[in-house]
Amino acid sequence: MGRKNKKTKIWKTPKNVFFVFLFFFAILFIQLAYLSLSPRVYGKNMEQFAANRNTVKKTLPSSRGNIYDVNKNSLAINVSSYTIIAYLDASRSKDENHLNHVADIDATAKALGKVLETDSKKIKKTLENGKKKNRYQVELGSVGRGITELKKEEIESLGLPGIDFIESQKRYYPNGNFASYIVGYAREKEVTKYDDNDQKYTDQEIVGEMGIESKYNDILKGVDGYLEYQQDRYGYRIAGTKEISIPAENGYDIYLTIDSNIQRFVESALEETQDVYKPEWLMLNVMDAKTGDILASGSTPSFDPNIRDIDSYENLLVSHTYEPGSTMKIFTYMCALEKGKYDGNFKYLSGHYKVGDDTINDWNNTGWGRITFDKGFEYSSNVGIANLIKKYLSKEDLRSCFQKYGFGKTTGIELSNEAAGKLGFNYEIELLTAGFGQGIYTTAIQQFQGVSIVANQGSKLTPHIVDKIVNPNTNEIYYQSKVDKSEPLVKKSTVEKIKQLMYNTVNGTDPGTAAKSYQIDGFDLIGKTGTAQIYENGKGYLTGDNSYIFSAIIMFPRENPEIIIYGAMKKPRFSKQLGLAKAVKDLTKNISKYKNIYEEKVTEEKIDKIQVESYLNKKTSQIKKELEKKKIDVIVIGDGNKIIQQYPSVATSLVAGDKVILLTNSSNYKMPSLKGWSRNDVMNLARLLNIKVQFKGYGFVDQQNIKKGSKVKEKDTLKIILKSEVMKEE
Repeated sequence: MGRKNKKTKIWKTPKNVFFVFLFFFAILFIQLAYLSLSPRVYGKNMEQFAANRNTVKKTLPSSRGNIYDVNKNSLAINVSSYTIIAYLDASRSKDENHLNHVADIDATAKALGKVLETDSKKIKKTLENGKKKNRYQVELGSVGRGITELKKEEIESLGLPGIDFIESQKRYYPNGNFASYIVGYAREKEVTKYDDNDQKYTDQEIVGEMGIESKYNDILKGVDGYLEYQQDRYGYRIAGTKEISIPAENGYDIYLTIDSNIQRFVESALEETQDVYKPEWLMLNVMDAKTGDILASGSTPSFDPNIRDIDSYENLLVSHTYEPGSTMKIFTYMCALEKGKYDGNFKYLSGHYKVGDDTINDWNNTGWGRITFDKGFEYSSNVGIANLIKKYLSKEDLRSCFQKYGFGKTTGIELSNEAAGKLGFNYEIELLTAGFGQGIYTTAIQQFQGVSIVANQGSKLTPHIVDKIVNPNTNEIYYQSKVDKSEPLVKKSTVEKIKQLMYNTVNGTDPGTAAKSYQIDGFDLIGKTGTAQIYENGKGYLTGDNSYIFSAIIMFPRENPEIIIYGAMKKPRFSKQLGLAKAVKDLTKNISKYKNIYEEKVTEEKIDKIQVESYLNKKTSQIKKELEKKKIDVIVIGDGNKIIQQYPSVATSLVAGDKVILLTNSSNYKMPSLKGWSRNDVMNLARLLNIKVQFKGYGFVDQQNIKKGSKVKEKDTLKIILKSEVMKEE
């Protein structure tokens, strides 16, 4: 009996084990079936999960489009920039004879510190901290970013183990503060993007934030491509699997109407005038009178888009509104002429005009006795405008004319933040002062558009700053600007009379002739000046001899104007209108010579001109020899055998004795003698060398703090003393 019970107990154990095994086997079978047959496991799409584990998708970055002037001189381009990385993981190196990581931190830090001209202790600390934290690699911080090609080559020549570079693109402006408010700037910033699954992620992208760079950011930036393929667990591409390749589409190139030669004239005149007269701001702009193309535009204070040393983000050409002053008399007289009753010989009493409790005064506070309306224009008489409006024009007439001529609304030029201005006159005193540009607000670009009526037999031009946009991927023209001219708005007889009045205003010989400071012998200029009071909230109109905005419109030649110049200057230190007059006259002479407008009147001996070509990547010795044969003053910076930068830019016209600066592929730059150099030449040398420059005085270089033959470093500041008369070194 006892033996039977014992036998039963012996066979129960394997039976229980069998059932436990069967239970777990069933669970595994069900789990396997679930994994094999279900499209989703624990909420995840298994097919997509598997594909993602084996699929690699690499972005093929697009290149941002370039910005050129009308002759394809580069104004904004992409250049390679490098970030230094240091590998710290010893597993990268096979042995001591084949090092691929930073083994000697102290020696590496000292060598890099010398080349980067920074404290080697900071580099050493960065490397040591990375080593302590077992980092595979580290960056060196701000001192190791934005490294140029030349600096990269200099570091590579040291043969430092474990030092490598990450290449990226950055925006570069080869001419510094050259038409900077037109071109604007773009910089790398973090942007939000979405992948194919609509998942948000962040990436680095060059984004325009001002000027053309901002206005046309979407056209300039292009579209990234991508490469998608399957890889195995070792990171190798799996043969025979599907590959998708979508090439990047580079951004479109934009060609501006800016002519770099004329822009250089503008920049030079701005620098000299700002240096001497120190106005609160100053602008000079040039427009083609027949097309509406803006050929040059500059203002002070300016900025270098490479370093973005910006005081004001307002483009004076289109965004700043101000009371224009007496340049509006052109349009008030034009309106009166269109009424068909204007009598230029009608006489009025100048000096003062009473309007209720208010009095309108002429600018000299005394007037010129009884004078005609024609003389009133020539003398820029405010009282003449008051009488003219009272005799010929109603409030509705003047407002309608101003609006027809383009004031009180934007012109539509291809620039951001264009202001419309304001034509707010209702009462009699407001109507009369509006006629001579007080109490209303306009922009510089509106002045251009309005006066284009005079240059085009009564038709108004729409100004342009973009010449064309080109798709570099196909070389197709995406956009081409056209001359946008209205139907005639005023009669030809009106235009001819206005030309006569503007000619007398510049070329008259009477003591009261308002714009005689703009006269140039042999040039039949026509124009009108403006002197506008400055209104400040809480203070009213400012007082003082130079507390005005001085402006001028100059056109030439008289009969068929080709060029229009508009300049304005706020609160110069002294001389009222004379500083602006000098700048505009210098600009007029340079443009007329460049365009051969007054060629038959120029008494100078005919001289041969040469066109500057691109000398980049060419042999230094060869280019120097070729230019010197043409009697060009060649300044070679560095002892390199190839040229990496040049001044002036391509297509610039030069004559014998002009200067060309060639920067070579060298790290050993020595300062030349600058004795007798112009301020503008020194500025361009400083830009090539990437150093700061400070000026004292006016004229040509007399003294320099960095002596001839001294090595130039990037952190140097070149200090220059200018004098009006300097004996140049032979």
